[in-house]
Amino acid sequence: MSEKPKLMVVDDESNNLDLLYRTFRREFQVFRAENASLGIEILEKEGEMAVIISDQSMPDMTGVEFFIETKDSFPDTIRILLTGYAEEQINSDLDEIQQADIFKCVTKPCSPQELRNVIQECLEVYKTKKGL
Repeated sequence: MSEKPKLMVVDDESNNLDLLYRTFRREFQVFRAENASLGIEILEKEGEMAVIISDQSMPDMTGVEFFIETKDSFPDTIRILLTGYAEEQINSDLDEIQQADIFKCVTKPCSPQELRNVIQECLEVYKTKKGL
């Protein structure tokens, strides 16, 4: 990849958007969306992202609903769900998570290094899907 891969962060908390932007701006072209609806608009304008990180709890739609809404248009995008929920809650939503084609669920709070490792793994999967 000659240019930086695209990463979108969808979260209704501006502090999280800023932190994730600062964490990944050197390796990625980072797009920020304050809600799922704006995330959809950005995808329509910018096209496929290599990786999308979405918070689960947002006012307009959940992260899982956002991923279900966008996965058919962008099947190669690697999806990460950030959640504050306990593992039991994630397991109870397993069918929806599978339907949304979510690669990883990351429980908040998590360290920037942990998220960096997950993103690196996602980028490798994306490159493999794209034959890069």
